[in-house]
Amino acid sequence: MTTILANIEGPDLLIILGIIVLLFGSSQLPKLPRSLGQASKEFNKGVSDEENDDAGGTEAKDRKS
Repeated sequence: MTTILANIEGPDLLIILGIIVLLFGSSQLPKLPRSLGQASKEFNKGVSDEENDDAGGTEAKDRKS
């Protein structure tokens, strides 16, 4: 079984990139990867903070109080 993403080739990729340029505008494209990176960093930070809170047990609750 193949996935849809495995079937994307040259012309299809150009069409998708063209649609992205139309949606976001060429001036916003350089900002897009930066904002995605920041969002990913914040998500990973939140996940690690949650894991630290879970690992601490009752001690983590005492520190918050």
